[in-house]
Amino acid sequence: MTERQQLLVKNVDNHRQMILEAERWLWQHPQTGYTEWEAHAYLKERFEKLGYILTEAGDIPGFYTDLDTGKQGPTLCIMGELDALDIAGHPESVNGMTHCCGHHGQGAALLGIAAALKEPGALDGLCGKIRLMAVPAEEMIQLGFREELRKKGIIKYFGGKQEFMARGYFDGVDLAMITHGGTENNDDNYDFRCNASYNGCVTKRMTYKGKAAHAGGSPNRGINAQYAAMLGLQACNDLRETFVDAETVRFHPIMLGVKSAVNIIPDEMKIESYVRGKTIEAIKRENKKINRALTGAALAMGCELELNDRPGYSPENEDPRMMKLAEQCCIDLVGKERVAFDYSSHSTGSSDFGDVTMVMPGLQFMVMGAVGTVHSLAYHVKDAERLCVNSAKAQLFVVDALLSNNAAEAKEIIAEYKPQYPSIKEFLEELDGFIMDKNAVVYDENGNATVDFQKV
Repeated sequence: MTERQQLLVKNVDNHRQMILEAERWLWQHPQTGYTEWEAHAYLKERFEKLGYILTEAGDIPGFYTDLDTGKQGPTLCIMGELDALDIAGHPESVNGMTHCCGHHGQGAALLGIAAALKEPGALDGLCGKIRLMAVPAEEMIQLGFREELRKKGIIKYFGGKQEFMARGYFDGVDLAMITHGGTENNDDNYDFRCNASYNGCVTKRMTYKGKAAHAGGSPNRGINAQYAAMLGLQACNDLRETFVDAETVRFHPIMLGVKSAVNIIPDEMKIESYVRGKTIEAIKRENKKINRALTGAALAMGCELELNDRPGYSPENEDPRMMKLAEQCCIDLVGKERVAFDYSSHSTGSSDFGDVTMVMPGLQFMVMGAVGTVHSLAYHVKDAERLCVNSAKAQLFVVDALLSNNAAEAKEIIAEYKPQYPSIKEFLEELDGFIMDKNAVVYDENGNATVDFQKV
């Protein structure tokens, strides 16, 4: 470690207890996307005590604040996510929700970074601005609730970072960084990991509409929406061998259940799912096939079908130069044997950080400290020191490496980056192209069907 890095470590250690207390408090107060008001209030109070002036989203949780080094240069955004998962079976769930993806650790680390940057000498030798951002709604869940928020005009996009982009909170940002809680495997002992890329996705709500009837006495008078949904999902399953392996397509629906008694033919069945893929092109192509299969099942059973597609998350690609720089920073902190950055690995999960990487260089890397599979009942924090305190230190090392020496590294990364979209505005226009509301099967008075399952 250099003398400068030792100072950064000391600055974080000065606030170690605050970071660990924040990790426990946030873990004990989980809330799902666009409802994270408790975490918002907790972090807001502590940021303001540190002297930060916040720009709050207002009608949704989340905020950002800028720290100016006083010297002209690029703006680096560092984020922490606020939301938890609805996973009621977890032994530590609160009101059916748990932070079993580690976002609470991001919030604690972000607070630690904010405090450390207020320490004497923290900004010495740096130029540009540092934007610290608490972001809601990374987990793409509760699609019906988010659709209601969209209809009310509260949000435009289901993902928090997309929504913040639309609100202008990323305007003026040149590059971005976030960490994510990871879990240990039995055969390794790493503190930091990084994949090179992640899938993107489109979100889907599908509603089969049939006709209720007495299930025993007159089933011939009904149209079973549940059977139509089952047939549609079987058709989708039969498409799986047509997916190209290299495009890592995933389709994982859940049936939301019927609202009728067992002796009534179900007249409605709702389904939620994503179509994930490695590229936007693959997502669009396979989503069209999925919609065709779902529509065919509705037609076969005489059901109507409503399709509601919304933009999910864009494929995420870590900036290779940022990745290399962060890898060295992590090695400087914990040693080479505890760092695993894989420049060819691809994850089939998705994150709205992918949307950020569409328009600016970005990096998301994993911080260990939890055990058990993420998004599972077994997930719990084993070592908050590694999950949160080490995270703050590693991120500050990256900040220093990017913005020191007249921000030479940051400027070269920005210059070499080739955005998939030249502006946030043009990117959001592409996202809007995923929005589709179709009555895919409609019948006339003679029972003839009109079929329309794709956006042309």
